[in-house]
Amino acid sequence: MPNGKILVVDDDKNICELLRLYIEKEDFAVELAYDGRRALELFESFSPDLILLDIMLPELDGWQVCREIRKHSQCPIIMLTAKGEVFDKVLGLELGADDYVVKPFETKEVIARIKAVLRRTGGHNDSEVKKVEYDKLSINLTNYELRVNGKQVDTPPKEMELIYHLASNPNRVFTRDQLLDEVWGFDYYGDSRIVDVHVKRLREKLEGVSDQWALKTVWGVGYKFEVKQE
Repeated sequence: MPNGKILVVDDDKNICELLRLYIEKEDFAVELAYDGRRALELFESFSPDLILLDIMLPELDGWQVCREIRKHSQCPIIMLTAKGEVFDKVLGLELGADDYVVKPFETKEVIARIKAVLRRTGGHNDSEVKKVEYDKLSINLTNYELRVNGKQVDTPPKEMELIYHLASNPNRVFTRDQLLDEVWGFDYYGDSRIVDVHVKRLREKLEGVSDQWALKTVWGVGYKFEVKQE
């Protein structure tokens, strides 16, 4: 059995074949797509465990492909961007990308990032149920379901991952850079305002629900999920 299935999406066939060669050496099954529409077709039929996704693609660009996939899947996505291209890290984070690699890249770096992202996201064979519960609050990361007062609240993937991470570590203060590293996993953090945006959206959903816990700002440091001690 392979370690998992990787979908490589790039309009440069030489890059695709090079990546296929090295990824298959690590005992992953690989499929290739050279444009955005084909990538979406293969996503449905191949059901990959991770996608390497170039930004500049024919038919649909990488951002559009990422948006479409994120509508119904949390499959890990590593964006590929050419050196000199402006990579909008905030946009990538917003859309739910898990990491990015700048071309030209070392193939061993790509392999290392694939393995790191699969470890962080639980890979394809993670059977552990990831769930935390507090008064009037249930956060189930296994099925990406947030319930407030027993009712399911529509929550984008990264908001779910952020509140799960904070609530799994009650009363621990995280800096913005720590949250970017541990929730988003980007090596280069760029603009940390993306964390503030996600916290603001979560607060709108959770404000005033319970007096037993709260999503708190620690001024000058970062954020914490504060739980009242008995």
